[in-house]
Amino acid sequence: MRDASPQTIYLKDYKPPEYLIHDTDLNFTLDNESTRVVASLTMSRNPASKADDSALTLLGENLTLVGVQLNGDILSTDRYLQTPEALVIHDVPQHEKFVVTIENTLNPKANTALEGLYLSKNMLCTQCEAEGFRKITYYLDRPDVMSRFTTTLVGDKDKYPVLLSNGNKKAQGELPDNKHWVTWEDPFNKPCYLFALVAGQLECVRDSFITQSGRRIALEIYVEAHDLDKCDHAMQSLKNAMSWDEKTYGLEYDLDLYMIVAVGHFNMGAMENKGLNIFNTKFVLARPDTATDSDYEHIEGVIGHEYFHNWSGNRVTCRDWFQLSLKEGFTVFRDQEFTGDRTSKAVKRIEDVNALRTRQFAEDAGPLAHPIRPDAYIEINNFYTLTVYEKGAEVVRMLHTLLGPQGFRKGCDLYFQRHDGQAVTCDDFVNAMEAANDVDLTQFRRWYSQAGTPVLTVSEHYDSDAQTLSLTLKQDNPPTPGQPRKEPLHIPIKTGLILPDGNLAQCRLQGSDQVSHKIVLELTDTEQTFVFEQLPQKPVISLLRGFSAPVKLKMQRSLEELAFLLSHDPDTFNRWEAGQLLAGRVIAELVDDLQNGRSLEINPVLIEAYLKIAQNCWLDLSYFALLLSLPSEIYLAEQMPVIDVEAIHTAREFVACQIAKHLEDDLRGLYLDNHRDESGCFDAKAIGRRRVKNVCLGYLSKLDDTEIQRWSLKQFDTAKNMTDQIAALSVIVNTQHPARATCLDAFYRQWRDEALVLDKWFALQATASPPDTFDAVERLLKHPDFDLKNPNRVRSLVGSFSQANPLHFHAANGQGYRFLADRIIELNTLNPQVASRMIGALTQWRRYDEARQALMKGELERIMSTEAISKDVYEVASKSLA
Repeated sequence: MRDASPQTIYLKDYKPPEYLIHDTDLNFTLDNESTRVVASLTMSRNPASKADDSALTLLGENLTLVGVQLNGDILSTDRYLQTPEALVIHDVPQHEKFVVTIENTLNPKANTALEGLYLSKNMLCTQCEAEGFRKITYYLDRPDVMSRFTTTLVGDKDKYPVLLSNGNKKAQGELPDNKHWVTWEDPFNKPCYLFALVAGQLECVRDSFITQSGRRIALEIYVEAHDLDKCDHAMQSLKNAMSWDEKTYGLEYDLDLYMIVAVGHFNMGAMENKGLNIFNTKFVLARPDTATDSDYEHIEGVIGHEYFHNWSGNRVTCRDWFQLSLKEGFTVFRDQEFTGDRTSKAVKRIEDVNALRTRQFAEDAGPLAHPIRPDAYIEINNFYTLTVYEKGAEVVRMLHTLLGPQGFRKGCDLYFQRHDGQAVTCDDFVNAMEAANDVDLTQFRRWYSQAGTPVLTVSEHYDSDAQTLSLTLKQDNPPTPGQPRKEPLHIPIKTGLILPDGNLAQCRLQGSDQVSHKIVLELTDTEQTFVFEQLPQKPVISLLRGFSAPVKLKMQRSLEELAFLLSHDPDTFNRWEAGQLLAGRVIAELVDDLQNGRSLEINPVLIEAYLKIAQNCWLDLSYFALLLSLPSEIYLAEQMPVIDVEAIHTAREFVACQIAKHLEDDLRGLYLDNHRDESGCFDAKAIGRRRVKNVCLGYLSKLDDTEIQRWSLKQFDTAKNMTDQIAALSVIVNTQHPARATCLDAFYRQWRDEALVLDKWFALQATASPPDTFDAVERLLKHPDFDLKNPNRVRSLVGSFSQANPLHFHAANGQGYRFLADRIIELNTLNPQVASRMIGALTQWRRYDEARQALMKGELERIMSTEAISKDVYEVASKSLA
């Protein structure tokens, strides 16, 4: 265990930088094992700084310093101090600009952490967010130091035929010894976390986009040669995003060139570096036979996200890393709306809320709970969390709900107008919303500083004589680490009232002239009562429509009432939610039966409700597929005070079997009606047909019927698209199918040269339910295609098993916990970012029975005792144990 705890950084300690960097001139002589960097920095004292120290401290890690110059004069070693994390230069000018020139070398090949400049296969590339630039050269590595970058890359023409950096290409030429050079210039000031460099043997797919003002933008996607045929969808997605941002926000791209590079070794999904986005291959490469419908949707969403960052993150960036949600929460909201407009708004909203409630709510309820604007951190990489991103997006969505689409757009316009070219705070964003709409959002700001998920308790009273409905709402904000007491939040609650005939009632609030079929209630006190008038019949309340706030809703509902909402609620989210609650209640009752030794019987209300769904006519087939789907085991676990993984799995499987049994004829008919070859077709109806067909096949596979086994095998053998092939293989792997081993082997042999498809093969086995799953996972760890240095492969096997297979990960003997802790310890020095993100599966240890608690806690303590434990791992593990 380390001798001293790593240092905690606090928001309250923020101070402006002591120095500014006006121009950054970089010269790289590239080599896989010894890259030389010469950085020439034009600097001055920051007038906003009150510090009186004349020393200049530049941050740098894992660098070999060659020399330092000040205004062209070589400095002797007594003029500067080099430490493991910084370069301190004494007595720099205080009243005029000066130039610091630093020469250093670094080893990209040895950089397995994949931060800074590193080697991915034979390609050199960078990842500088959040603090990777200090691993390239000594610098003021903080987001509020914005500089104009000019970058010259020099490299061997055979090893590095492609030389890319930010901005526009300004010059290029040949050099002796088979070398060449390219100079790139970015005309916009940016923080160093947005710097990017790529060099290697890459091929390019080119296209162009004409902006609303008539400018032609060159578009380029760089990939390895064998991936050239997988770029069409990414290119079209980029053009779709550029067009959407112009139409929706009036924002036009500002450079002459937009580049994307697909990289095989990448810690994140993608990075919005100015003009040169570096992407995980997972979010670029797609071909119908190698990528699923979900892959196609996610590629468009992530490409949109990084493009939208050009304004919400690059042109206006964050002042410090505590403000991370300023750019990420806002941009996630933008990409969610983009995807909803491009696909199905109903399905997109449900998928986003599902992710929020199964993952982020758990984060909010655990030892790592933090506000979307944290007030302290040890390692900033640990705050790239669902809270900052997904909950941050929900906070922005609430502003959109409160202000309306036009008011929100006015606020965004003012925000970009006020702060273009600046590094700002979350308060600046809210200030712009206030000023543009003449509203007071003082109380709303608490969403930025308070952690945890509010619990909204609802009670109702209908007075038939007065024809009124009284709705009492109470908010409870439970304590979280460091925040024992909370203030009431400003919560927008979209509301509708449904009459017994299924139609929406007119909502007339007492004391208001507003009359509408739907209304937004604004809860600002701990408890408030809202009275609806002129209701001759008692309505069924549809509350939190569209999931208008990230809260837990507690409301007494009968199963019949839920079934009614499932049949009649016109709000697509609440209709689906009613089905999830209905199925969840039935499964919870069966869990109780299992725990008390009672025999299992299915509640007929659920079967009747699912029959109605199956026999209805749906225009949005993807939404229909979601209505047919049961809540996940992870979601069901979140509803239990003490999680019983075996009982949840058994009860859910029982319900799935009963639905298959009672709806067999309907499910068979739906499968056959939607079974057709539409490979390469990605319109909404084709995608919907595939989703419905595969949901039905999943249910029918529970019947252990030889004909259904033939159907799944035939679909696997004949599928021409990855959606259908992987769906059939999943059915085969998760049942007692006689061809299970044969199909797994066939799939591997077919796709062994496609890394992203092999990730699916690893993940499918890691998340399987048969009893031999853990043994299979251990064998796969030794598979020649498993590579602990590749984050995608680690996530596909180790991450999938620990985070998406609760039944086997939480085996009572603790073998899953030991397996994960061993991998985290291995990754601790290899790639601390990936290691710390794997710990998440252990952080909820207090939610389980005493025996499992002891086992999980023991593994966390073993991780904490690791020699040379990284800051990333230390912070997550120590907070989990606190």
